[in-house]
Amino acid sequence: MNSHGRLTAFGNQLIEVHLWLREQLAALREDVDAYLAGGSKVRELRTHCLTFCSALDRHHNGENDFAFGKVAEQFPELRPVLDELRRDHQLVDDSLQRLETLVRELDRDTDPTEFQRELDSLGALIETHFTYEEKRIVSALNALKVPSWDRTTPAFLLTDEPA
Repeated sequence: MNSHGRLTAFGNQLIEVHLWLREQLAALREDVDAYLAGGSKVRELRTHCLTFCSALDRHHNGENDFAFGKVAEQFPELRPVLDELRRDHQLVDDSLQRLETLVRELDRDTDPTEFQRELDSLGALIETHFTYEEKRIVSALNALKVPSWDRTTPAFLLTDEPA
């Protein structure tokens, strides 16, 4: 534990959250495959999809609303990178909204091609986004000094897994 009472630096925690989100996306893709093979109910697929979308949305909103402001204050040279990441977040949000609409409309009589295409598009988008974000701001996050985050984990670093 360092002098701020933190076990893991914020940037390392960000990587862990990204790994967890990647795992959730892979599990969602497995659910889609199971659904297409007739082994999963549409309700289960909807629930998993909406849970994943909610977790990704919470992560990005937490970055936009809190993390990026702290990074910009302490590392002003990263402001153009943060602007780019915010633009990515808007693209991801647009894709999440399309995906949520498609999964709500999905039933056994609906062609799932558009849903799969949107899920693949979202997957490619977030992989590119996560990789860029990790390369550009992890060291700044690791160096951040935000004492209130030592007491309460900020939203962008939460997963739905037990601590």
